[in-house]
This record gives sequence, C-alpha cells and structure tokens, in this order.
Amino acid sequence: MAGVNGSPMTESTEDRGARDGGDGDVHPDDAGSGVVIDRIGKTYDSDGSQVRALDGVSFTVDQGEFVCLVGPSGCGKTTLFRIIAGLTEPTDGEVRLGGTPVTAPTTDMGVVFQEYHLFPWLTVEENVGFGLERSDRSAADREQRIDEMLDLVGLSEFRGSYPKSLSGGMKQRVAIARSLAVDPELLLMDEPFGAVDAQTREMLQRELLEVWQSTGKTVCFVTHDVAEAVTLADRIVVMAAEPGRVAEVVDVDVDRPRKRGDPAFGEHVARVRELIGARP
Repeated sequence: MAGVNGSPMTESTEDRGARDGGDGDVHPDDAGSGVVIDRIGKTYDSDGSQVRALDGVSFTVDQGEFVCLVGPSGCGKTTLFRIIAGLTEPTDGEVRLGGTPVTAPTTDMGVVFQEYHLFPWLTVEENVGFGLERSDRSAADREQRIDEMLDLVGLSEFRGSYPKSLSGGMKQRVAIARSLAVDPELLLMDEPFGAVDAQTREMLQRELLEVWQSTGKTVCFVTHDVAEAVTLADRIVVMAAEPGRVAEVVDVDVDRPRKRGDPAFGEHVARVRELIGARP
C-alpha cells in the first residue's frame, strides 16, 4: 500500500473524500475497485418516528485489498454488512461489486458469519461443496475444487468428519472454505472469529492472511477488535455513531507479518481507539 498523507497513519480529509466518500463522489466507473459503498443511508420507522441508522456511508475496497470495518456499538456495522451482502435494502445509495449494483445475495460474494452455519447432517467435504451443487462445473471439477479448498484450510484429513466432531476453529475454517469454493469476487466477513478463544483467534487470523495472500481475494472484514483489525487490514474504515457514518480511514502502513509488541502496531491501535472514542 502507498504511504498516507496528512499523518503517519491517516489519509488526509481531501484524499479520503476522493477515495472513500466523505464529502466527495465515488468515481462512476469503479476502476480498480472490488466493491464500492456509495453514499449508503438507512432509515428505520420506530414507534411512529424515523431513525437514521446510516448516513452517507462511502468507501471502496480495491481488488485484492483487505479492509476492516470497526466502530462503536450502535454505529450500524451489522446493518451495513447486511446491505453490502444484499440481505437488506438501503434507503438511499448503492453498493456495487465489480461495477454491478448489489440488490440481492450473489455467488460473486462469499459471506462468513460469526456463527458457523454448517449443515450438521453433512460431512466437512459436503459442506464445503454445498455451494457448487448448482454450478455449471462437472462432478470431477467440483471434486477437484473441494480438494483444493480443504487443502487450503488444512482440513483434508477431516473431509469425512461431521461438524459435531470439530472444534470451533475448525468449523470456521470449513465455513471459510465453503465461501471460497464458489470463487467469489469478494469475501465478506462479519466477526468470524468472535466465538473462539483468544489463542484460536490468533491462529485463525494467521491462517486467513495466508489464504488471502495465496488467493488474492478482496476482503471486507467487520470486527469490534481493534488489534485484530490492525493485524489483518491494509486499511481500516472507522465508523462513528448516531447516525452511522465514516469517521476516518486509517492506512495500516506496518510491514507484515505484524507483531503486537511493535511500537508502530501499538500506535495504530491507539489511533483507531481514539477515533472510535471521539465525539463529533
């Protein structure tokens, strides 16, 4: 990633407006962008009044980039995640994936939730291959793709196991493999490691980075854990609440692999936490 302007870690307001919304416009041809979140707003009706959950949220995730989304409780991260995934319709604005508006769930997007959502009656192999059943691939091609995904997440020897016999970390690796099996343009992840212990979480973070680097996928990752975001992301989109909006975009200009004891790592964590705690 290129160095940042304005400060050692944060893009300037002017640059951010051009690249990630703010008061600027997202370029209409979306050149080089995996996904564009373009002036997203969401208003809910509540007890006869209207509540603005999201207002003018704009940012991009470039092709092959790893972007994390963080923010305080109530900033609308879950609502925004559902809009990006095509599960919830925005009140205004739009999401574009590869230049095409997202209006419903699509196989061009692999979605991984905190809950594993595995089918307990299917084996690991069958869970990973579930999304391929309706594809145009031949049986041999589907089997080869399943083999590749199991090898990618290190679960080849567990292909015949059922979810009940797997640890939490292994279940989430199955979920990631299933999402990647259909070869999506974007991997969209919502707190995927939130249900596992700290040691397993760090292991899964390392494995996810290896998967990302080997596949070159575009990743948008929602988390409440600032250190996790600094560990994983090229850039961090920091949201503010009431209404949910982009407060700042932080460029994580720390070489990988990143060490939590590195002073630069700690500076980025402190900066993001400061932004989350800041009030307008």
